[in-house]
Amino acid sequence: METAVPDKKSTATGKPWLMRLGIGLFAIGMLAVVAVFLLFAAGYSELPVWLSAGAGVITPLGLALGLISLVREHRRA
Repeated sequence: METAVPDKKSTATGKPWLMRLGIGLFAIGMLAVVAVFLLFAAGYSELPVWLSAGAGVITPLGLALGLISLVREHRRA
């Protein structure tokens, strides 16, 4: 028995590269935030600057890139 649904090839190849980059940066930033909280809870008061900067900069940067990508995709559609 055959189906009546035509075989269409998807024109979308997945998420755009900007969205993937945003998701990746956001995930790395969230790992840095969790690491900062865990180290602070363990009693470390002098955390590395790169870890704090990563938690404070990479997370919002990834979020911003994801939102920019989302707006661009919405305008394109």
